[in-house]
Amino acid sequence: MAKLTGKALVAQGGGPTAVINQSVVGVVLEARRFPIITHVYGARHGVRGVLEESFLDLSEATAQNLEDVAVTPASGLGSTRDKPDIEYCQKMFKVMQAHDIRYFFYCGGNDSSDTCRIVNEQAKTTGYDLCCIHVPKTIDNDLVGTDHCPGFGSAAKFVAQAFAGANLDNRALPGVYIAVVMGRHAGFLTAAAALGRKFEDDGPHLIYLPERAFDPDKFVADVQKVYDQLGRCVIAVSEGVSDKSGAPIITTLKGVEKDSHGNVQLSGTGALGDLLADRIKAKTKIKRVRADTLGYLQRSFLGCISTSDAEEARAVGQRAVQFAAIHGQAGSVAIKRVANYAVNYELIPLESVAAKTRHMDESFINPEGNNVTQAFLDYCHPLAGELPVQDRFQAPRVAKILSK
Repeated sequence: MAKLTGKALVAQGGGPTAVINQSVVGVVLEARRFPIITHVYGARHGVRGVLEESFLDLSEATAQNLEDVAVTPASGLGSTRDKPDIEYCQKMFKVMQAHDIRYFFYCGGNDSSDTCRIVNEQAKTTGYDLCCIHVPKTIDNDLVGTDHCPGFGSAAKFVAQAFAGANLDNRALPGVYIAVVMGRHAGFLTAAAALGRKFEDDGPHLIYLPERAFDPDKFVADVQKVYDQLGRCVIAVSEGVSDKSGAPIITTLKGVEKDSHGNVQLSGTGALGDLLADRIKAKTKIKRVRADTLGYLQRSFLGCISTSDAEEARAVGQRAVQFAAIHGQAGSVAIKRVANYAVNYELIPLESVAAKTRHMDESFINPEGNNVTQAFLDYCHPLAGELPVQDRFQAPRVAKILSK
């Protein structure tokens, strides 16, 4: 596509992250450097904001304001779960034409990449000159074609710290502790719970991911085995764990909720954790069993942001503008890992990313399917960054006098 002169529009779609605003600010600051981009607009609440002509002129935002928003978690422009069809796109193009928008940058995950593909294809079909770039983000880390996704590192850091704290609590007052982590089809975020382990007997002792069939009886046996060895057990479970037929375990409950797209509601409910806790109580003699659901806390937690995640989220926004304004290309920005840990940025076709899901590598999961390997820890450590210090008292026991 030839270079276009006109306005740029940036929007955010899907679930927020701790660093998605870095990507938007990267787009805005970089776009303001190019004379062919006359203004930079921000759409309120994603593609719905385009439809409703709800824009902010970010060309007039001060650099200080942009930098302050960049370090603020969640979607500063607001988000949406809308999935445009042909009619939806045609209405969007009318708005874009009226405002002379020629560059569209959409920050989002799987659904947003598919939205970007549809918008790009419909622009070609209708003869509207528009350059569409998908700017990646998702805490699920499940976009195809990229080593990792902005937003994942910070969420992984939160999950690692949450489980490290839960493990310390569980060691002080032993029992069984279960926490359910986001991840419908991919287990990357749940696997990140292992990053906070320091000592050999630290939890999580068991990790269950959507990539492996979940057997409730084996689950109970695994818990009993760990409990017999350590007198306690900490467990990380992906919300999307399913049985061998592919049915989510949570569907064994009656009256499960569904989201706006007809999917079983996995987030925002403690049902799965309670189901698993009740099963342990019913099938074992373990009495102290507790369950938590991390829920939305893991997405946009203030003050728990990975440095590399923030830097790369900014960079994918900058590179998106460069691919569009310098090269006139449409596509999805991908992060490619180099050597021990460095990254390059490439533009890959929208159709290679849209509506596809990446899963945990086989080498990342142990043969028993209830934990992660060192290969995953090596992959994930640079993304989450340094974790807080934790230690145990290193002192000799005092010999007993009265109770030998």
